[in-house]
Amino acid sequence: MYKYIFGFGAFVISRKIGVGILGFIIGSFVDMYQRNGKNRKGNAQASSGQDPFLFYQQQSSRFDLPTMLMALSAAVMKADGKVIKAELDYVKTFFTNQFGNRFTTEHLQVLKEFLATGQIPLQAICQDIRARMPLEVRVQLIHYLFGIAKADGEVSPSEMSTIERIASQLGVPAIEFDSVKNMFYRNVDSDYKILGIESTATDEEVKKAYRKMAISFHPDKVAQMGIEYQKGAKEKFQKIQDAYENLKKRRAFK
Repeated sequence: MYKYIFGFGAFVISRKIGVGILGFIIGSFVDMYQRNGKNRKGNAQASSGQDPFLFYQQQSSRFDLPTMLMALSAAVMKADGKVIKAELDYVKTFFTNQFGNRFTTEHLQVLKEFLATGQIPLQAICQDIRARMPLEVRVQLIHYLFGIAKADGEVSPSEMSTIERIASQLGVPAIEFDSVKNMFYRNVDSDYKILGIESTATDEEVKKAYRKMAISFHPDKVAQMGIEYQKGAKEKFQKIQDAYENLKKRRAFK
């Protein structure tokens, strides 16, 4: 309980997701201290053959942000029925850059557990992330998940469906989802979709949509997050600019 109180309180006071995560971690240690007695019993059960995935879930001090992102990663990785090295390398690079020393072999073991299990508690995890992260960061998570799916060169229909379901549970609006989707899954209308408009939009509506998207997804919005979030934000921002430039050329307006 304290991890949520500390995490939410720190975020509300500072308005910085990084400070909120720090508060969440501190609160987790408080919770862990209070439950030491119960955890000893849980350890005994695990050593006698308890499902390691269920046991891991019970260790609230270990059910951290990297763990939840591992669950989302696993859901996308196995959506098309196969897990390839390119996807695993993409995930490892992201987590190494994002979490540094906090990313350990233990988290890779968790990824394997999620890949092996038939049940990933996506709804509960997405609700937790939704409560802890602002929209800008959640959109970047969708960008990251599309990166996993595209690691083998294409996004399959099953991967698309899984990411769309996660986006919905994360509370990412459809217009934002379509914007990111069309950065990886392009067609003739992709430049319009990236800006969140239809091809019937007027030139002025195109300009207005670009300004709105540029402000909403400027990299400064996630400056407090790790390097991989910032990288994803810069890529998205560049895609928005590219889409706008493409439409300017196509429509011949300044």
